[in-house]
Amino acid sequence: MFEEDEPRPDLRYRIGENLESYSVVDLEELMQNLEAEIGRVKLEIDRKKGDLNAAESLFLNKT
Repeated sequence: MFEEDEPRPDLRYRIGENLESYSVVDLEELMQNLEAEIGRVKLEIDRKKGDLNAAESLFLNKT
């Protein structure tokens, strides 16, 4: 795809960006990075939901 002396495209990706300039290897790497980021986001959502549930139970059980 790219010769040794040719610069590779910047792999910083923006949602909706044209993917045509990416090689198959670059696209596979991008996909792995995006899947890892989705996992990281899901973990943070779960953590925040846990914090919210703990706070709600603390304040809602005061009767």
